[in-house]
Amino acid sequence: MMINFDNAATTFPKPLRVRRAAADAVMNYGGNAGRGGHQLAMRTSEAYYNARETAAVFFGAEHENTVFTLNCTYALNMAIHGVMAQGGHMIISSMEHNSAARPAVALAMKKQITLSVAEVFPDNERTVESFRRLIRSETRAIVCTLASNVTGQLLPYREIGELCRQHDICFIADGAQACGIYDIKLSDGINILCTAGHKGLYGLTGTGLLITDGVYPIAPIIQGGTGSGSLSLFQPSLLPDSLESGTPNIIGAVTVGEGIRFINSQGTDNIRAHEERLCASFITGLKTIDGVTVYRDEGAEYAPIVSFNIEGVPSEEAAAFLSEKGFCLRAGYHCAALAHASLGTRNGTVRFAPSVFNTEAETAKLVYYVKILKNLQNS
Repeated sequence: MMINFDNAATTFPKPLRVRRAAADAVMNYGGNAGRGGHQLAMRTSEAYYNARETAAVFFGAEHENTVFTLNCTYALNMAIHGVMAQGGHMIISSMEHNSAARPAVALAMKKQITLSVAEVFPDNERTVESFRRLIRSETRAIVCTLASNVTGQLLPYREIGELCRQHDICFIADGAQACGIYDIKLSDGINILCTAGHKGLYGLTGTGLLITDGVYPIAPIIQGGTGSGSLSLFQPSLLPDSLESGTPNIIGAVTVGEGIRFINSQGTDNIRAHEERLCASFITGLKTIDGVTVYRDEGAEYAPIVSFNIEGVPSEEAAAFLSEKGFCLRAGYHCAALAHASLGTRNGTVRFAPSVFNTEAETAKLVYYVKILKNLQNS
């Protein structure tokens, strides 16, 4: 059986209660939420509502401001295009995933917005100052990942949120690598939180969330049926309907709700502490192997992700070898061009990302095979 250390991409396995919720949804929620007054539709609508309510409470948001999306990428595109619909200046960090960087660059290339990139440093004060000095009178939004998907570096998001508040700037946060591991709330200074449902929230793939405090309007990038205002040819202006066109992923939403209940039963602090212990054990093991580079800086804080490289072994070859030995690790550029440019990792990295279901024994076994690979390379 494969051991999955690629949980930063998608957590697997899923908790038993999530798998059961998915099966129950297939069997019982065959209606279309918000569309129809018959028993099947009503039962499905209730399940969808409960999942939304669970997510809203978890992130300290209002129910109506909690929007289900296809994934975090979709949520970020909705937020970026929606908030910047009237143009202006936007700032992103040098550690952004392509899901934020690409829509930002696309808007800038079309000359619909102007764009700046704030350098991220190991020192939080320097990072905040990097954002501060780029702010202009026409700056409308700052987009910032809470934790890098490449190295796991935590960005000073509360301080960046306060900076945005001081300048009346919308703070759009990418929580894909932090939500479910840290206790993230809108009260941290976030105006729009975008996250994945299938990563730290333990739901199925094809799920994401856009959660807003409602302060900054989000112009919809897709219009269509919402189950409300059906006689009007204009998209509803009220949330969540304005951003949820078409039949929703009801089964997926139900699993996200159940995944959040699983997290609540375990506690985010306990989940994070377990994953951090595995990362610490892995790093300790790698330090015993000559020629292995771990991409972490003194003074910076990290989510439970470890990027590394083995001298003389391309990252893809390293991951392929480890896959043959039964381990799933991501290699290459992790859809994060800016981050690798900032790190200087031209050939990418190998990424270790444990979940609550991984063990110390599995981690030690992985270190053993990394050592074997390095010895083979030396021989």
